Amino acid sequence: MKGQTGLFEFPIRVYIEDTDLGGIVYYVNYLKFMERARTEFLREYEISQQQLQQQGYLFVVKSVACDYKASAKLDDLLQVTVAIERISAASVVFVQRVIGDKLFCSAQVTVVCVNANTMKPCRFPKNIKQIFMTANTDLAK
Repeated sequence: MKGQTGLFEFPIRVYIEDTDLGGIVYYVNYLKFMERARTEFLREYEISQQQLQQQGYLFVVKSVACDYKASAKLDDLLQVTVAIERISAASVVFVQRVIGDKLFCSAQVTVVCVNANTMKPCRFPKNIKQIFMTANTDLAK
């Protein structure tokens, strides 16, 4: 949902399973949090990954550039934001942040559309690219 930041926001509570022995969020779990937020972002715009797969398309992460700033801890309530930085024929670049009382992590995630049979990049279906463009406009307001 569009949050106070003007971006899509998804709340995440830190559970014991998300932490290491020191009680802080294990670094890879920030990526899991971001994946969940991107999935909910797609749901918000009525994009079903199951339907896309049935139509022969998959979304795969091509690259992630992640910058860790601080450590979230057990029971923290976090907001994971999603914004679209760039859209091309076959890829979309998301900018994501995990925030609470401060910025914990930020990332740039490139997602590529691939043919489910060949696993080779292909163009987004027209309706999906249009949804991304609409979402990008919505979030920029």
